[in-house]
Amino acid sequence: MATLTIRMPDDKHCRLKALAQHRHISVNKLVEELSTQAIAEFDSEVRFRTLAAMGNKGAGLKLLDKIDRHFANS
Repeated sequence: MATLTIRMPDDKHCRLKALAQHRHISVNKLVEELSTQAIAEFDSEVRFRTLAAMGNKGAGLKLLDKIDRHFANS
């Protein structure tokens, strides 16, 4: 497992700590969860753009529906 050191403004760090406490998790776990979500969103966009470039409108619309359902359940 890798170790990552990041710099951020103190007020943002305090807000992240408060959010983590609210969720009853560590700041480390919160950042891990948020990064997982960002990667999933990026992967979805890449898949969508790939399908769109191939001209498969039905598959692209199906993927958009899947993304909509994901965010509706978040």
